[in-house]
Amino acid sequence: MKTVKIVFWIVVSAVIIATLFLALSSPPRGNATGTNVNSSATSSVAWDDLSGWWDFYNTGNVQVQGARLQGYASSSIGDISLDCATTRNGNICGTSNYGVCNGNASTTHNIDGTCSNSQANGNLSGFGWNDVIGWISFCGGSGTANCPGSQPYGVTIDNSTGDFTGYAWNDLDGWIKFNCAASPSTCGTNQFKLSSSWRATSTLANLTSSIFDTQDTNGATLKSLIWEGNSPVGTCVNFQIAAATSTGGPWNYLGPSGDSSTYYSDPCSTSITGGNSSVCATKDTPICVDSRQFNNYRYYRYNVQLRSDLLQTLTPRVDDVILNFSQ
Repeated sequence: MKTVKIVFWIVVSAVIIATLFLALSSPPRGNATGTNVNSSATSSVAWDDLSGWWDFYNTGNVQVQGARLQGYASSSIGDISLDCATTRNGNICGTSNYGVCNGNASTTHNIDGTCSNSQANGNLSGFGWNDVIGWISFCGGSGTANCPGSQPYGVTIDNSTGDFTGYAWNDLDGWIKFNCAASPSTCGTNQFKLSSSWRATSTLANLTSSIFDTQDTNGATLKSLIWEGNSPVGTCVNFQIAAATSTGGPWNYLGPSGDSSTYYSDPCSTSITGGNSSVCATKDTPICVDSRQFNNYRYYRYNVQLRSDLLQTLTPRVDDVILNFSQ
């Protein structure tokens, strides 16, 4: 058994995605280029039985982001503020700290307008504000200190469509409905919803190693690999392997399926012939490969896929990759 250590430094910088602009659909309703809310009159509103329609498009500043919502909607009772940092009067977080976070009930809105522990999972939490009716709870839970009321409620965003659904709560106005399809459905008489172009997505990077020569003229067989580095929570590292009899290749990067559609991630304790049932390859842990695919080759390369977290603020780092061969 022969072990070879390849030093391969990778630093993948967090990718900041520029604001997505949603093209105006017919009929247009003003110039709202600072928002990613749908421009359609039936896809940009929520409903409250007392104050009527809440319009999240026409103020031109409501943004659905990975960590939070920002800006303010319009209504018959005035602004519906979603974030103390982006009100009509500017940043007022120093005197009134509130906001709607894209996370869960444990997510905390900070005085600088950020949201700690946001998970970009479409489960909204926290509070909005209106000068007439006061606090608007987006809780996402039931009966806790952060979730006023005894009935379960919350507002969520579907990651595949960007559609909001569910209810927020206000002590004076009661339930605020974000989609006619929320139970009980009212779509038969009045079609409406709030929708945006936001999606929870990770940033992917694929990097390939240089050619490694085993210096074995009869060829060596790859058995497993180990990677060293760091993978913050929510990030991921996976591998594909290519082998050839000459430095000219061809270099076909393979996963456990025998093609490029999958990546190696299972530890040897799970599968000695390779597998990808695990979400990510664990660092400092032997990851077995299907040695039948990599038998008696002299030259090897690997492709490492690195995936950021959903907020695109954290990325993995691979310092070393160790390949284990047999002859």
